[in-house]
Formats: sequence, C-alpha cells, structure tokens
Amino acid sequence: MAGIYRHRTNRFIIILLCITLCIVSTTHGQVYEKNLKADSLSLKDSLPVTKTKYSKVPLKQFVLPATLIAVGAFGSSVDGMRDFHLISRKDSVSQIRIDDYLEWGMLGWVFMCDIVGKEKHSLADQFVLLAMAEGINAAAVHGLKNNIETTRPDGRPYSFPSGHTANAFLGAHMAYKEFKDISPVLAYSGYAIAGFVAASRVYNNRHWLADVAAGAGIGILSVELSYLIYFPIKNLITQKSGNKTANNLFLAPSIHKEGGGFYLSYRF
Repeated sequence: MAGIYRHRTNRFIIILLCITLCIVSTTHGQVYEKNLKADSLSLKDSLPVTKTKYSKVPLKQFVLPATLIAVGAFGSSVDGMRDFHLISRKDSVSQIRIDDYLEWGMLGWVFMCDIVGKEKHSLADQFVLLAMAEGINAAAVHGLKNNIETTRPDGRPYSFPSGHTANAFLGAHMAYKEFKDISPVLAYSGYAIAGFVAASRVYNNRHWLADVAAGAGIGILSVELSYLIYFPIKNLITQKSGNKTANNLFLAPSIHKEGGGFYLSYRF
C-alpha cells in the first residue's frame, strides 16, 4: 500500500511541476521582452535578428501538452482507468513492428517536409531546435521511466511514459510549428503518423493509454520549450556580437555507432 501511495504521489507531483513550468516559461518570456526592449531599439537598425515571435508566449501553447501529461499521470495512478484499455487485455496479438522505425523516422519528418514546402526557419535553426527538443524529451522520458515504476501490459518494466510516442509527436509538432502558416497539409500530416505510432504501442501491449497520452504531451512540450529557449539566446548573441557570429557558428546533432552528441563548427 505504501508503494502504491508513493507512486501516485510522484505522478501528481509531475502534474504540478508541469503546470509550474508552463507558468514560469510564460512569465519569463514577458519579462525578457521588457529587459531587452531598450537594447533592441538601439541595435535593430544596424544588426539583423531572427524575426521570430518569442517574447510573448501565450499560455495556450502549453495547454495541450500539459493536459495530455496530466491525463496520463492521473490515468496511470488510478488502477480503474486501465479498464478503458481494451486492446492490451488480449493475451497475444500480431505485433506491429513499424512503430520502432517510425519513432526515429518522425524526428526527421520536418526535414522531409522541407523538400516539398517552404519552412519557417533555416535548416541550421531546425537542426538546433530538433537537438534541443530531443534533449529535453529524452531527459524527461528516461527520468520518469527510471523514477516511476510501472509495469507494461505485457509484464515488462518502464511503462510510463511512452518514449516512442514522445519522439513521434516531437517530430510531428516541430513540423507543425514550421509549416502551420504555410501549408496546413504538411503541418498536420505528421500528427496522423504520430497517432498511428501511439495506437500501435497500445495494440502491441507495450503501453497503457495513459502512457501514450503522457508521451504525446512530453513530445509536444519539448518542442515548445526549445522554441521558447533558442531564439532569445540566438538573438541576444547576434545583438551583442554582430551578425558575423551568428553566420559563422553552426551546431547540429551527431549520431554514430558509439552513441550520439553534437557537432559544433565555427568559421574564423
């Protein structure tokens, strides 16, 4: 009984942390605008900056991911909620393996959309945004999996939240951010694929519905936070150092057989 109580308490703490994070992030954006306004007035005519609306962050951008995470946390902490999980009650199903490939394929979805549409930001910006979002996403998913002990429908550990779903919705939401004002088809098509990944995780008895709901929320939230953090930092560096630094500096994720990391290049 003590273990069950501890698990439930941990999940409700997660909800409070997510809500607090959203409020702090929004407040930070508004305060940052006030502090930077004076410097921007003196430099805007001489130094170019990325024209991205980051200074005022409406709370509505965080409502969906916070709600999904809250629903997932609540559903995972209440045993009765698992009765709504219809498919995973089967003892055996024909496994759908494509979700293992789509999980990582969706991380490159925005770049595939770049081929057929005009993206909002440059390829270099997209690489950095994707790397930041995936870093936030991986830290959140693995941190929760290792600290919240829940069993998958097939009896295996590390159920909450769904990492496959988090990665899929991360890729889908980044494509949405880049193409929502240009091509609705490209902006929303990724969600259909991400939804399929989530459904397949449930069908394969690898996750409960609550797991995929929380995973989707974490993926979306990771993208929102990366956009919130990156452009103020980039613009501040540009304003303080001039456009030369921004053009000569390049950062991108790097994946190799021993693991992964970042590729940093600076042209003098």
